[in-house]
Amino acid sequence: MAGSSAGMTALLCNMNKQIAIFYPTITYQRHNWCVIRRICMFVSRCQSQAQTKPKSAPQELVGVVGLEIHAQIHSNTKLFSGSRVGFQAPPNSLVSFFDASLPGTLPVLNRRCVEAAVMTGLALNCTINRKSLFDRKHYFYADLPAGYQITQQRLPIAVDGTLTYSHLGGRKRNEVVTKSVRIKQIQLEQDSGKSLHNDYRNQTLIDLNRAGVGLMELVMEPDMSCGEEAAAAVREMQLILQALGTCQGNMAEGQLRVDANVSIHRPGDHWGIRTEVKNINSARNLARAIDYEIQRQMFVLESGGTVQNETRSFDGKTGHTIPMRDKEGLQDYRFMPEPNLPPLMVYEACSTAPPGVAPSQVVVLEEVRERLPELPSVRRQRLVETYGILPEHSFTLVNEDGLMDYFEAVVRETKAGPRKVIGWVMNELQGLLHQQNLSVSQSPISPQALAQILNLQENGQISSSIAKQVFQELWKTPGKTAQQIVKEQDLGMVNDSTEIYRICQKVVDSHPDQVQAIRSGNKKVLNKLMGLVQKETKGRADPVLVRAILEQKTS
Repeated sequence: MAGSSAGMTALLCNMNKQIAIFYPTITYQRHNWCVIRRICMFVSRCQSQAQTKPKSAPQELVGVVGLEIHAQIHSNTKLFSGSRVGFQAPPNSLVSFFDASLPGTLPVLNRRCVEAAVMTGLALNCTINRKSLFDRKHYFYADLPAGYQITQQRLPIAVDGTLTYSHLGGRKRNEVVTKSVRIKQIQLEQDSGKSLHNDYRNQTLIDLNRAGVGLMELVMEPDMSCGEEAAAAVREMQLILQALGTCQGNMAEGQLRVDANVSIHRPGDHWGIRTEVKNINSARNLARAIDYEIQRQMFVLESGGTVQNETRSFDGKTGHTIPMRDKEGLQDYRFMPEPNLPPLMVYEACSTAPPGVAPSQVVVLEEVRERLPELPSVRRQRLVETYGILPEHSFTLVNEDGLMDYFEAVVRETKAGPRKVIGWVMNELQGLLHQQNLSVSQSPISPQALAQILNLQENGQISSSIAKQVFQELWKTPGKTAQQIVKEQDLGMVNDSTEIYRICQKVVDSHPDQVQAIRSGNKKVLNKLMGLVQKETKGRADPVLVRAILEQKTS
């Protein structure tokens, strides 16, 4: 089937010319300013601990959030065909006859996709079903040419897992709060094509490049209560999938898409009617959408209304959720066993596989377990234990793509201690990266360059203030080295103790009031004199030596 992709392009382009789906423009404006004003109040309430209330006071409504994550499997080919997987390829250029659902074509299961699902299940502490089944889920949509999706409704490949995630909480947002959410199941399924809407011509054209790409659908139980928790869980899942290599996790390219099921209730009561917010494409928008939807539902109930069971989308510009379609009528997907695929078998060890079957044709749990990499939670613990850094620092290092590798590279190259390195990475490096909206990989200063700056400071060749000045210069002119900048701008430490004594004496003589204050017991004034000395030397005097001289002269 792989060789048929080129032959399908002309056929599908011809099909697109005949497809035009018209949608009426629907304007929806049921938003009240009260909903928006209360979102900030809700977020702060979610971050703080619950306070004890009088027994007579009614319990407040709280949010109930469950997630469905669709992770595109990192594989060269699709789930059931040999068509290549690629982003931003010309429309309908990566489509086989099976992807277009032409009569007589049959699915061939991609072993890589099965291994990816098994590895993900193991990393999330799931039970891997030794036997799982494929089903057909029937529904009509323009970008689903077969009229059904091959999925795993009855017996998925993995069940009953747990995701442990952390987020920064507390008043100062510097406390690591750890929680967990249950994973109901992980199932393999096909992705659909894409509908490309042309509002100007009131048309929708179909691109089947994505049709048939392997997906893992990860279903989370409703164990979360606000947008911040959901966003933290998704970010942790993203890090795990990227560490495993089972999904690249680029939400901007649709490799990770999230549906949020949101309802509200009073603790102890039954859950309320839920709404589903579809296809959220960033962790930030997920938090915004959930928090808005919780507050919207609270406002509806407090106004005497009824929350509708419906599907909604999120508008990132307005921060509102918008109704798409109602779900009051139960949709009949007419699930049936997939007749063209046998049960999917996973074996504990090679010895338990059927005799005569080639090893390349079976998935063995024992082998997949051996390939599991270091997971994000283990990385954080290792960073704390190995380098003695704070847990919140390990949280930032692991969550920021490439930052942990940068930090460890600097530690290997410098004489400075890890705690000093983490200060530079968190403050100087991250400050400029965020200011200029750059990723760690785009930093003009390499780990080796930062290590050189720290080594110059550790060797006593430059002061801490000069080190920061050199860092700023290196950021502007990355082609130079730290040593070159120090030499060109004469930033090296003043080693002539006689000269430092002279400058200190000059400062003491010209500030008699401050000297008298120090002699009267106000030792803090000494810092002002030190600052004046450093100003005279342009920050190149040894602060320890300067303090010692000033203490001697003001005693």
